[in-house]
Amino acid sequence: MAEKKVYDFMVEDIKGDEVSLSEYEGKILLIVNTATQCGFTPQYDILQDLYEKYQGEGLEILDFPCNQFGNQAPGSNEEIAAFCDAHYGITFPRFTKINVNGEHAIPLYRYLVEEKGFEGFSPESNMTPILEDVLEKSNPNYKNEPDIKWNFTKFLINREGHVVERFEPTEDMGYVEDRIAQLL
Repeated sequence: MAEKKVYDFMVEDIKGDEVSLSEYEGKILLIVNTATQCGFTPQYDILQDLYEKYQGEGLEILDFPCNQFGNQAPGSNEEIAAFCDAHYGITFPRFTKINVNGEHAIPLYRYLVEEKGFEGFSPESNMTPILEDVLEKSNPNYKNEPDIKWNFTKFLINREGHVVERFEPTEDMGYVEDRIAQLL
């Protein structure tokens, strides 16, 4: 049986239309679960800058809003899209609000987590102790589980459709850019 790739999955765009990720074959992908009311929401600015800088070289950023962490993406798909347009001028592809963990997690995210599990938050980030405290209280074993821990977790996909790296929301975005640039 052929090895699974990101291109094997179907997802729904922000309007609810089915999209095959095979449409992005040959591109470098950064797949991100986002939220509009999160401490990491300003990363939208950086993501948009990266998209504008590298789209011509083959980068696509795929935005999947998720309300599973602190109820920080409470709006409808339309409200989320309007927020992103008004505050950040987002032009990269956006998809319908999803679950990334649990029994209702979409198959794409189950695959991503199987490919690259949690390896810890960036020790340099001032948000790391806050996230660790929140997660420790809800699940003392969280460090040993591969699931998504918070909004703005990112997966870097190479041109062959394989997951090459996972970045937690605390990762320095300069490092994320360097890793993207290496693949381009």
